[in-house]
Amino acid sequence: MRIADNFLEALSSLKNNKMRSLLTMLGIIIGITAVIAIMTIGTSMQGYLEEAMSGFGVNNVTVSLRAKSDEGPMFMGGGMFMFGGPRVEIKEKDMITGEMIDALVEQYPNEIKAVSISDSIGQGQTVRGEDYANLSLTGVSPGYVITENMTMLRGRFIGEDDIAAGRRLATVSDRLVENMFGDENPLGRELVIQTQGHIDIYTVVGVYEYDDGGWGAMMGFNTASDYDITTDVFVPLSVAQKVNNVRGYSSFTILTNMGVNSTEFGYKVEDFFGQYYNRNEDWGIGAFSMESIVEEMTSMLNTVAMAIAGIAAISLLVGGIGVMNIMLVSITERTREIGTRKAIGATNGEIRLQFIVEAIVICLVGGAIGIVLGSALGAVGAGLLNFPAQASVSSIILSVGVSTAIGLFFGFYPANKAARLDPIDALRYE
Repeated sequence: MRIADNFLEALSSLKNNKMRSLLTMLGIIIGITAVIAIMTIGTSMQGYLEEAMSGFGVNNVTVSLRAKSDEGPMFMGGGMFMFGGPRVEIKEKDMITGEMIDALVEQYPNEIKAVSISDSIGQGQTVRGEDYANLSLTGVSPGYVITENMTMLRGRFIGEDDIAAGRRLATVSDRLVENMFGDENPLGRELVIQTQGHIDIYTVVGVYEYDDGGWGAMMGFNTASDYDITTDVFVPLSVAQKVNNVRGYSSFTILTNMGVNSTEFGYKVEDFFGQYYNRNEDWGIGAFSMESIVEEMTSMLNTVAMAIAGIAAISLLVGGIGVMNIMLVSITERTREIGTRKAIGATNGEIRLQFIVEAIVICLVGGAIGIVLGSALGAVGAGLLNFPAQASVSSIILSVGVSTAIGLFFGFYPANKAARLDPIDALRYE
């Protein structure tokens, strides 16, 4: 009997015993459904996070002071670092200087596309009559607009001449412009900005497009109204340093050129700064890239998804045992049929193949149903979590292979038992 005939006979057997076949396939269906659903949600989450985090600058390398302790530091703000112990104060001699950064750029001109330095002045507000806007005032270098991939709508960003002259100029968001000036041209207009203990007047020289695709939006937390939302106002770095009374930097960001592995370049940066901090007993330099964070998050999500899918796959083992059980029952019911086929010339191999194919067909049909249900449930689950649904093609292919393997493995013993039946005993079986 040809394999095609075996498949047709197996399908006919499933059709003639619908309820028994469905119950037999139930374990396979549940297992495949669970695995596909979990992997679909995991793939959707991973794709969404990778796309969202790419907006933070995958090629960016953040360089910052790092306490020389076994535990490692955590930035606390205000020039203080802490991690499970006493705070360590950053002194002026510990700060990263502009000369160090210039030397780094000179050392790696082919790897570095831009350097961004920022220094926060603090949260504040600007008021004009009854209109107001919440803001975060930050001093920046010209490279900030490049490393953060900002889009300028009007005017210009903060320049080197502005920093050198210490001009009180500001580049603001289009959201702030809408709140404060409406349809009026904001360029050249003055903003009275109040921060903690400071009230200063800044002249608007540029407007950038506000992007709410940050961490809050990614996790669904940005629910503030247009007036309550806080946007960044950028001023010359020298102004921020004068307000904060600091001369160095605790951190800066590097945008690497295309083709440069930002994770590996981070190690080079750490080695470079070693010449400045080898003799510093308290502080060193640490560098990390967004690329490494994306890789670690992806690895973590894959590990979690695989662990959960592995637990769900236990039902596949239960389903395989069910297939073996029903095949043994089927052999018992068809003993006389097996004897008849052997009497008219069927070989042991043909009998074995018949029942193996039947077991594989049961598993494949169950796997197909599981793939459909799993894909549907995965899409629904991803939708409920606000992730664009992405089918896990690899898990679908794997499910087909696993279904076939289960049918082959758990069907072999019953099929072999059927093939070894003595035809005379089988014909006498009642």
